[in-house]
Order: sequence, then C-alpha cells, then structure tokens
Amino acid sequence: MPKSSSKSERILDAAEALFAIHGYDGVTMRQIASRADVDVALANYHFGRKIDVFNAVFERRAELLNSSRLSALREYQRQAGTEGPSVEQIVEAFLRPLKMALGAADEGWTNYLALIAYVNNSPVWGKSMMSSLFDELVSEFIAALKQALPQAREEDIYWCYQNLSGALTLTFAQTGRIDKLSNGKCRSDDLEAAYTAMIPFMAAGFTRVCG
Repeated sequence: MPKSSSKSERILDAAEALFAIHGYDGVTMRQIASRADVDVALANYHFGRKIDVFNAVFERRAELLNSSRLSALREYQRQAGTEGPSVEQIVEAFLRPLKMALGAADEGWTNYLALIAYVNNSPVWGKSMMSSLFDELVSEFIAALKQALPQAREEDIYWCYQNLSGALTLTFAQTGRIDKLSNGKCRSDDLEAAYTAMIPFMAAGFTRVCG
C-alpha cells in the first residue's frame, strides 16, 4: 500500500473513532490529525474540510455493509423460492452488521456502527446521509417483508421497520445504559447477546402488528 494511502486510512480511522464518540460538532481537524499522527495540513490536503472527512468516513464502509445484508437476503430468497423468506430470516439478514462487528479484527467496525447510530438519530444528518447510502437497500428489505406479510398494511410495515431500525442503532451506540439498568447482567458491548435476542423479538413484533 502506498505511503500516502496508508496515511489516508489513518486519518479516516482517527476521524471515525472521534466522530463516533463526540459527534460532528465535537471534533476538530486538529484533533483528527493529532490522533492520526499526521500534520493537520496533510489531513486538509487529503480530504479538505471537516465535512468532507465526515462524509468520507461515513461512506467508506457503507458498500460492504449493504453488500453483506443484501447477500444474506438473496441467499434466503434463493433457498425459499417463490414463497420468499420468513420474517425472521429477513430480520436476521438485516441485522448482519452485528455479526460483522463481532467478527471484525479491528475496532473500526464498532466505531462505524456507533457513527451510524449518531447519524440515524440526528435530524440534521439522518435524512440526507442515511437516505443517500441506505434507502435503496432498505427498499429491498421492505419489499421482502411485504411478500412475507401479504395481508399487512404498508404503514404498519414501515412503523415496524422504524422500530427495528431504532433498536438496532441503540445497540450500535453501546451507551452502557443496559449495563446500569441490569446491574451488570447485560453488557452493551455484548453484540452476540443483542443479536440473538433481537431476531425473534423483532420478528414477533412484525408478525403481531402486520400479521
């Protein structure tokens, strides 16, 4: 890997970690450069303004995230044939990011998922950034849910998706809230437990509301 490319990745890694913790407004280009161990002028040279770094960080892993989810959905669709996959299989495919974070060799995915939680819950960033990168994928899952729940009203499917998305991004954020509430019996960084519990819980919710 060229030296300049390596420095670019260090800058993105540093920005990803800082944005995940402090949000957009709580981070400066100087802090990003310091964490990446590069001169601030170099960070500006590679990416320009802070907003450009923010966009680059958010876009960097989106394609892989979408690809993983869509591959899982397509495999379930292939196995199911014309009947289409079950609600539980569709939910499982959508929750693949948790599996990806569990299997990741570095903490970058954990930081990225926390950043998604920040963006998805922001009235400033959520509508534009989430829509541009994830709406096409979400439409694929909505179509699969409509097939699995043919009697459902469209608005019920969208509200259930909203609840699924909210639960998922809260889990991404790893706020430590559940740690405190459960007196340590549950940990917000236990993504395996969150993943295992969320699949049947959300599938049951879709079935109850839309079935």
